[in-house]
Amino acid sequence: MAKKILVLGEVRDGALRNVSFEAIAAAKQISDGGEVVGALFGDQVADLAKELIAYGADRALVVEHPHLKTYTSDGFSQALLALVEQEKPEGIVIGHTSLGKDLSPKVASRLQSGLISDVTEIEGTGDDALFVRPIYSGKAFEKVKIKEGLVFVTVRPNNIAPLERDESRTGDVQSVSVDIKNLRTIVKEVVRNATTGVDLSEAKVIVSGGRGVKSAEGFEPLRELANLLGGAVGASRGACDAGYCDYAMQIGQTGKVVTPDLYIACGISGAIQHLAGMSNSKVIVAINKDPEANIFKVADYGIVGDLFEVVPLLIEEIKALKVNS
Repeated sequence: MAKKILVLGEVRDGALRNVSFEAIAAAKQISDGGEVVGALFGDQVADLAKELIAYGADRALVVEHPHLKTYTSDGFSQALLALVEQEKPEGIVIGHTSLGKDLSPKVASRLQSGLISDVTEIEGTGDDALFVRPIYSGKAFEKVKIKEGLVFVTVRPNNIAPLERDESRTGDVQSVSVDIKNLRTIVKEVVRNATTGVDLSEAKVIVSGGRGVKSAEGFEPLRELANLLGGAVGASRGACDAGYCDYAMQIGQTGKVVTPDLYIACGISGAIQHLAGMSNSKVIVAINKDPEANIFKVADYGIVGDLFEVVPLLIEEIKALKVNS
């Protein structure tokens, strides 16, 4: 049966995050030919609504309010609940980002709905859709089917392929007025202390360092390699605890969960907490001096050697390939 699905697009630094388009692709599959309605919250974000339509949404709703300029769970939940009341969708899809992880359970509770979080794959369409999600820190996967009620899911970034962008697609963009009030939290200022460049959670290539990097300066060759590959730099908790880098770079059970096309682990032993954050990467390359390191058990390719010798060689080879291509 065809379903109407509401998709919340996520805006960061004036642009839509890629997970917004991945959520639309997931919604198209769940809708089974039904209507996919995009939604945007913020202050002066209406111009981005056409992008949602270009990536597959049939129409878009925009809620603009000064209290929505910066995310708060109170403000965004009021806006989302207002759209749910107006549209009465059969499903809601949000990215499994820090915003989505905070907002979705609050809204699901208000709607007295179930919630399937961190979906990495959808099998089937419509009422027959099976939602695949990792459990036990990624050691196993479960398949969940919704028998009745609202289909409310969050999708993990970089797992569900977005549809091709089609500039010829057209759809109605409607501005919706929602009175955002009684906020318990008001964000006065946002001071970012994070990695620059490619967003770690959406990067196609990640080069990560562990305690084997030995110092903050030891991350420099990793940054050079990541820049050459158009990727981002991550770290294990051990490297963050040692003060080599900021905790914003941490990947693992208590950090970010990532699923890039290529994950290069440099000087990382492979503690289970770290593996929980990256073991679902499509291709894993491990560089470690210890041939018995646990990281080699999940790696597709392993290099036993000193990262300070191996990484510069990789950089040289990649530069040579780029020159000759």
